[in-house]
Amino acid sequence: QVQLVESGGGLVQAGGSLRLSCAASGRIFSINTMGWYRQAPGKQRELVATITSGGSANYADFVKGRFTISRDNAKNPMYLQMNSLKPEDTAVYFCNADIKSSNGNSYRYWGQGTQVTVSS
Repeated sequence: QVQLVESGGGLVQAGGSLRLSCAASGRIFSINTMGWYRQAPGKQRELVATITSGGSANYADFVKGRFTISRDNAKNPMYLQMNSLKPEDTAVYFCNADIKSSNGNSYRYWGQGTQVTVSS
């Protein structure tokens, strides 16, 4: 059983910072692309950023210059450093990962989400 667990969400004032973490556990053979998505109330889930196993990052336009995605391949956590937060960044943030299990099967897993609330 593979699981992704996010942490680091919370309440912060506009202009502040938060760092989200996502850790994978279970019978993992390899982890390929990982990503962060978010979903605000009444809106569809949207891509925030992705990062490949080689470290290549891709960002949504609305977070470029403010958010940084990173990962530690040796220990598997993935991070999202969020700076200059805005009230419109308020959402539940989800991590996902393309994981190959030890049985050879590949699947895209999702975490349960962590709430980020930015007050004005």
